[in-house]
Amino acid sequence: QVQLVESGGGLVQAGGSLRLSCAASGSIFSIKAMGWYQQAPGKSRELVARITSGAGTTYADSVKGRFTISRDNARNTVYLYLQMNSLRPEDTAVYYCHALERNGLQDFNIWGQGTQVTVSS
Repeated sequence: QVQLVESGGGLVQAGGSLRLSCAASGSIFSIKAMGWYQQAPGKSRELVARITSGAGTTYADSVKGRFTISRDNARNTVYLYLQMNSLRPEDTAVYYCHALERNGLQDFNIWGQGTQVTVSS
């Protein structure tokens, strides 16, 4: 099974930048897609950006032009990144790394532990 470990959150002023990282290990050959989700207090978890195994990307409208998702494939680890520029207070949330793992005929959603991003005004 795939394991995800995130890093890179923190406190930043509005207009600043942060880069989130996620290291995927384990059955990385079974990953179909990876992405970043955000969950603000009292709100549901929402997709921020997604990248498929074919490198196709999808972004939430609220982050288009500001955030960039990318991935690097190493021998035993896949690294997923989210470069966040021009941050706004409304970007404040816990950000979760996600992997969609195909195991046989079933898909499994794998989540990281989450990393807090706080943008001050």
